[in-house]
Amino acid sequence: MDLIEELRWRGMFHDMMPGTDEHLRQNAPITGYIGFDPTASSLHIGNLATIMLLVHLQRAGHRPLALVGGATGMIGDPSGKSAERNLLDEEALRRNQAGIQTQLEKFLDFNDSPTGARVVNNYDWFKEFGFLQFLREVGKHLTVNYMMAKDSVKRRISGNEESGAEGLSYTEFSYQLLQGYDFFHLYKELGTTLQMGASDQWGNITTGTELIRRMSGGEGKAYALTGQLITKADGTKYGKSETGTVWLDPTMTSPYQFYQFFLNAADADVPRLIRVFTLLPQPEIEALEAEHAQAPHLRVLQKALAKDVTIRVHSEAAYEAALAASQVLFGGGELSSLDEGTLLDVFAGVPHVEVPHASLSEVNVVTLLSDSTNAVIFSSKGEAKNMIKGGGVSLNRIKVTGDQMALDIPLLLDKYFVAQKGRKNYFLIKLV
Repeated sequence: MDLIEELRWRGMFHDMMPGTDEHLRQNAPITGYIGFDPTASSLHIGNLATIMLLVHLQRAGHRPLALVGGATGMIGDPSGKSAERNLLDEEALRRNQAGIQTQLEKFLDFNDSPTGARVVNNYDWFKEFGFLQFLREVGKHLTVNYMMAKDSVKRRISGNEESGAEGLSYTEFSYQLLQGYDFFHLYKELGTTLQMGASDQWGNITTGTELIRRMSGGEGKAYALTGQLITKADGTKYGKSETGTVWLDPTMTSPYQFYQFFLNAADADVPRLIRVFTLLPQPEIEALEAEHAQAPHLRVLQKALAKDVTIRVHSEAAYEAALAASQVLFGGGELSSLDEGTLLDVFAGVPHVEVPHASLSEVNVVTLLSDSTNAVIFSSKGEAKNMIKGGGVSLNRIKVTGDQMALDIPLLLDKYFVAQKGRKNYFLIKLV
C-alpha cells in the first residue's frame, strides 16, 4: 500500500515536506510519530482522525510511534487556541497517559517486529533536563525571529479583545521548541525520520525538522506530513455533539451515544467521514455511496460508518447493544433489554418526571399520567381518559386499554415507566 496515495483518495492528505514521498518509498520501514496531548484521560473523535494517520502508516509497512506528551502537556500548545489552558500535575498526566495508551492499543499492532507500534512519553527525557542545560544545548539553535514567524504564534501575539485572544505567555511560546526537541530525541534514539499531525501542527512539526538539521551540523534529514482537519460541510469543527465532546472512553461517551453521533451524520458530511474513520476499501465505499444515492432516507452510508467505527472503538457486543437501543425508539425494540445507563441515554432528550414510589399503590393510570406527574404528560385526567379511549397511550410498550386501569404494569429496572402519548411523544417516569 502506498501511504500518500491512500491518504489522498481518502481526503486525509494536507501537506508534506519535499522528498517525503520518496523517503517513504525508498527507506521502508521508516519510523514516524504523532504526539498526543494527555490533558484528558481519554482521546476523542478529533484524535481518532489523527490516530488513523498512524494506522495507515503501519498498514503501508512502516513503524508508528505514539508520543504521549507528559512534559509538553504540562505547558500547552498554542496552536488553534486563543487562551492559555489550565496546567496539570504529573500524577494527573500519568493517569491520563495510561488511559490513552489503552485506547491506542485498539488501533495499532504493538509487537517487536520492525513495524510494531510503540508508545513513548516525553516526560521520560525531559524530567532530568535542566533549564540552563536546555537553553545551552537546544535553545541556541533557533532564533526568536524564526519562532515568531509561525502562524500559531503570530495569531496569539497579534490577538485583540475582539478576537478573544489573550496574548501568549513565555510558557506557551516555548512549546514549539520542546516539541521540536522531541523530534530530535526520537530521531537520535529511535531513528525516527517522520512526524505527522493535523494541518494546524505544521509549524511545530517543521520546527522539529529544522532543529534536527541544525543540531546535527546540517547532516540530519527529517520529514513532515500533515493531514486535513476534520470539519463539517459548513466549515465548522467536527467532533462535538449537542452534549459536548465525543470521547472514545465508554464511561465518558456511552457506546449508544457514540453510535448515534455517527448515525446522525449529515448526508453532506458522511462520504468524507467514512473515508477517514473506517478502513473500508475504495470500491466498497463507492458502492455504498451509489446505494445511498438511490435511497438516502435509508441512511446506508451512516449505518455502515456507525457500525464500523463503533465496533473498532468499543466492540461487536457494544455495537449490537447500541443497535438494539436505537431500535427501541425507531423500530419497536424491547425496552426490557436495556440496562439503566442505556435506557437513560435512549430517553435523554424526552421529559423526565419523578414520582414518589410510596404513592404508586394509591393511583391508577389516569392519575399517574396527569396529577401524579404534575400535568407534564397530560394537563388533566379528562385529557388522559380521552386519549386512552382512543388507544393512544402506552406504558412500557403495553397499551393502556381502560381509563381506570389498575397500575399493574411491570416496572423497568424496578423504578421506571416509559410513557408514550401518541406515536412520537415519550416521557420517562422514575419512581423515587
